Formats: sequence, structure tokens, C-alpha cells
Amino acid sequence: MAAKREDVIGSFEAPEDMAALARDHLVQPWPTAGEIGAEARGGIVSGDGIYVIDGEGRRLIDGPAGMWCVNAGHRRKELADVLYQQAMDLSYNSPWYTMNEPSVTLSARLAGHAPGDLNHVFYTTGGSSAVETALRFMQFANNVKGRTEKKLIVSRQGGYHGSTYLSASLNGRPRDQDWMDSAADQVIKLTCPNPFRRPEGMTEAVFCDFLVEEFRAVIEARGADRIGAFVAEPVMASGGVIVPPEGYLRRMRALCAENDILFIADEVVTAFGRLGHVFASKDVFGIEPDMITFAKGVTSGYFPLGGVMISSRLFEELRRSNHPDAMFAHGLTYSSHPIGCAVALKNLDILEEGLLDHTRVVSAHFQSSLKTLEDLPLVGEVRGLGLMACVECVADRVHNNPLTLDLEVGKRIDKHCQELGLLVRPLINMCVMSPPLTITVPQIDEMTAILRSSIRRTMDELVREGLWHG
Repeated sequence: MAAKREDVIGSFEAPEDMAALARDHLVQPWPTAGEIGAEARGGIVSGDGIYVIDGEGRRLIDGPAGMWCVNAGHRRKELADVLYQQAMDLSYNSPWYTMNEPSVTLSARLAGHAPGDLNHVFYTTGGSSAVETALRFMQFANNVKGRTEKKLIVSRQGGYHGSTYLSASLNGRPRDQDWMDSAADQVIKLTCPNPFRRPEGMTEAVFCDFLVEEFRAVIEARGADRIGAFVAEPVMASGGVIVPPEGYLRRMRALCAENDILFIADEVVTAFGRLGHVFASKDVFGIEPDMITFAKGVTSGYFPLGGVMISSRLFEELRRSNHPDAMFAHGLTYSSHPIGCAVALKNLDILEEGLLDHTRVVSAHFQSSLKTLEDLPLVGEVRGLGLMACVECVADRVHNNPLTLDLEVGKRIDKHCQELGLLVRPLINMCVMSPPLTITVPQIDEMTAILRSSIRRTMDELVREGLWHG
């Protein structure tokens, strides 16, 4: 039976009231079949700076910054004011027939930060639609050029690129596609570039050689005339904050250029300050992609917005083609949304006026502080870059084996962290963190201390339950 309007308007008196209503009506992302349509998750009722308040009134450090996105922090009045003012000035216009000033201004400013000739922006509603747009543009461009077979997409095991049909087909994380259909015939997946999981006895330099030669062999076997794009996160975020070997991205970029394969850098997570720069591709990794996808931190999560930076060269090639009437029949109702673009402009102001500098300063302490957790027997590796990091737990350090470990160990650690004042993002045997960029050195040390206590509590639990022997 549907709830009456008067029963649901206003604040909830207790967390269980919100949970009951959620179980009756709210479908959460990524549910299991056993809970779908009848699930309630932990409630968050407010946020301020790097903190959120949960349904039980606990003040928690927002370790994942929402979902890698609240870069400027919660309750930024200047962002809320811009959102309100733009809604009052112009809440929406159709991008099919008109344009708005915030989207034009934002495009010019983003082009000023983007590497190489990435001077053009197509706006989307988020990361999935940004990746989908980049792939559809690749297909369109090759159709116009008469290369209708050049459509295969190369991604990597361990990567994550979205939840739309084509973008999700690129994903290479465990369990992502166990029960979901995908365009598997259009995608080739390479080995995950995870140095921690490289073959025993292999140096990181040799591992990098292997990864590059694997891509070269795929190009030779499948044909450069059939491969349209290589899509890669500079740092694999949801795969466990995997930082590739030194030089890997530059060498993969060179292979793409040699074989006329578009290099699409998926910077949905790494852009807008997460690694201390607006875009990380060139400033951090030394590459100039053909396209860069972005979302999340572009508005610090205050409004849904994403986009694709596209090379001027690609547009010039299309304008010289023999099919001037060929239409890129792709667009979204909320492309170039005036509110989203206005918020992104103010967010960019905040980044440029000191937050990028602050991030670069505190990042070294963030990495070194968390690295101290490696003295705990359950921790196999702490890795990361900028203000993103992962603590990976292992059953034993000899083989770095997670398979005999309780698969819920990440959730166990997160539960203890919440009791002590910290949210982390649990991923099977890993805990991932990407706090708001406004975090300070003392707050970083507080995060590390809570994690240390929570991992110790988890170790004690696993020993008591006979799941781990230290």
C-alpha cells in the first residue's frame, strides 16, 4: 500500500522510520537479488567540511568523500549560493536548440586546463554517460571515415568505467558482470596493471614491459584496423586505487598513437584536484590523451555533471570528410545544464584559489601516514597517490593471498571505523579512502589512528572466529 503524503513529509523521528520506508519503496544501487526492493542502508542526514552525520547522530570523517566526489567538502555556502542563484536566473534550457552562458564559460576554462589540443567539451550527467559518449563518438568518427570495422575497445581487468550498457561492458572488476549482460564481443580486456599482483620474482620494470608487449600483441593479432579505442583510468579507483608501473601510461599512449587508436583517459575520479591538478593526465602522468572523461569532482557532488574533453584534431578530421551531413545523433536532456555548469565554475574557482595547492601539500603526509599501517599483520599493502589510497588485507604476506580470507573483511573494518568516527569504502578485502581535499594534517592522522584501531579489532575477531591465524 502506498504511503500517504502526510506520513512521509518532514524529518524522521528515528533512523528505523527512514529504514522502514526505504525497504518499502527505495531501490538502492548494486543490490543483491536476495535484498532487492527490500533493503535499507545506513542513513546520512547532514554534512559539514570533511564530516557527515549519520542517522544515529554520529559525526564521521567522510573517508570516501561521498563517492570520490565531495572534493571541496560539505556545506560550502558559496557552492550552494551559486546553485540557488542560477536556478533563479535560468533553471534549464534545451541544448538541442539553445545554449547558456555558464556552459560556454566553463568550456573555455576547462580547455585552458586540459592538455594538448583538448579544446572542446561535450557535457553529460555523470561518469557513465561521459564514457558512453566518448565511445559513441569513436564509433561515429570511424563510420564517417569509412572505417566501419574499427570499433573494438580495449580496457583492463580491474578497471571500472560505468553502469550504462557499453561503459559497463568495459568493467573488469570481480563480480561486476557475473549476472549482467554486456557487449563482450566489442571489448578486449588486458591484464590489470597492478604491481602488487605481478608474478612472483618479476621486477616492476619487467612487469611494465610485459603489459606493454601484451597490448602490442593484441594489436598485431586483432589488427589496428579493427581497434578503435583504449580506455584507461590513470589510477584504477574502484579496482583498489591501483597505480600503474612507472612509464606504463606513456608507453601505452605511444602504442595508441602508432596504430591510430584513440586513447581515452577516464579521469572521472582523478580529475578536479584528487591528484592535485584539474586534470592529471599530463601534469601527473605525462600523457596527452585524445579524450578525457570527467565527472564527480567537477561540481564536488553538489550537482550531477560530467563531460568529455575532445581533441580539436578529431573534429577537424570530421569537418574534412566527404560526409558533411553525417549526424552525431547523441545527446542528453541535461547536457550543458546551466545549474551544473554554474556550480562547476564556482568549484573551479575554489580549486584554483588554493585548494589544489593545499592538496599537493597534504598528499605526501596522507600517503606516508597511511603507509604506517603496513606494520599490521593483516595489511598486505597500503598504496595510493594524491588524496586517494587503499589498504589491502591479505591472509598471509608470503603469497599476498586474499582468497582464504573472509570476503567481508573490508566491511568488518568499516563497521569498526564507523563506531570510532570514520567512514571508509569497503571493497571485499580492501578499504578505499579519498577524503575531501580540505582535509588537514591532524585530521589525516586521526583517520590513520581510527583505521589502526579498527584493523586491530578486525584481526582479533578473525582470530576468535578461526578465520585467520595471524
